[in-house]
Amino acid sequence: MSKLLKGLVALSLLGAASLAQAAWPERAVQWVIPYPAGGGSDVIGRVVAAGLEKTLGQTIVVENKPGAATIIGATYVQQAQPDGYVVGTADSGTLAFNPSLYASLQYDPDKFTYIGGLARFPLMLAVNESSPFKTVQDVIAAAREKPDSLTSASAGAGSPHHLALEMFKQRADVKITHVPYKGAAPALQDLLGGQVSLGFVDSAAAASNIKAGKLRVLAVATPERLASLPNVPTMAEAGVKNFTAYAWQGLVGPQNMPAEVVQKLSADLQAVLKTPEVNEKITAMGVEPLPMNAADFKAYAEAQRKEWADVIKKAGIKLD
Repeated sequence: MSKLLKGLVALSLLGAASLAQAAWPERAVQWVIPYPAGGGSDVIGRVVAAGLEKTLGQTIVVENKPGAATIIGATYVQQAQPDGYVVGTADSGTLAFNPSLYASLQYDPDKFTYIGGLARFPLMLAVNESSPFKTVQDVIAAAREKPDSLTSASAGAGSPHHLALEMFKQRADVKITHVPYKGAAPALQDLLGGQVSLGFVDSAAAASNIKAGKLRVLAVATPERLASLPNVPTMAEAGVKNFTAYAWQGLVGPQNMPAEVVQKLSADLQAVLKTPEVNEKITAMGVEPLPMNAADFKAYAEAQRKEWADVIKKAGIKLD
């Protein structure tokens, strides 16, 4: 084969490869959600996926792969081909908590392609309507008077609700007994029924009971007051400094996804989150949209991983 012919063949192959990449997506994209169908993370993923389908012009197949504290779903995504046709929801557990909670993981949070933020659930300290506690300082005073006498419900060991409690105990210098449940629903049920003294709840799961007056929110673990709860102080206003806690999530893919694909998907994801239709559906759940580009989401996840690693280490929590 002549040098000229070889050159033409090489150029044609290079052109074909460029066209193939530029054409992404040419087929359906799989979106893995590491939680069961019907929960908050599932609903958010499906709402955003439906919006992305319109901009991408392709079907997004949402597939639930729950179990093992998101490890099953996260591992599946990380081991997929990095061609842009498998992505997945990764949350605070996947990217910030698990690396410190488990001695070994089947995935590495540093070996994902970070695509962008999705949403965050504000966490808040709540008691039931008949509780004697009216303020955060009431809780702190009771906890200091009788250490470990108060009990706090959570959605499970290592959940955002549990780790928010551990951060609260460290920041407020108090001892409160953690009571883990198998999910947010039973934890909330016992909080409402008075079987536990208090609990950190997320905005989505607790919204209806807060509106009905069955739960009293003492403080929100956010930098500023929530528009939905304008009369509820932040933790800082309530006297507990340096305390911000969300259950958050974003979109990731396997390591080494094509840069062009990441750039397009990240830009489209941010645009979809800002559309009135998607924004309203997410905020109606009591959740905040979290539009972030790929670099900002990666930096956010890394900062969160460092902050929560310190909390988990001080609390001495290990789940394996």
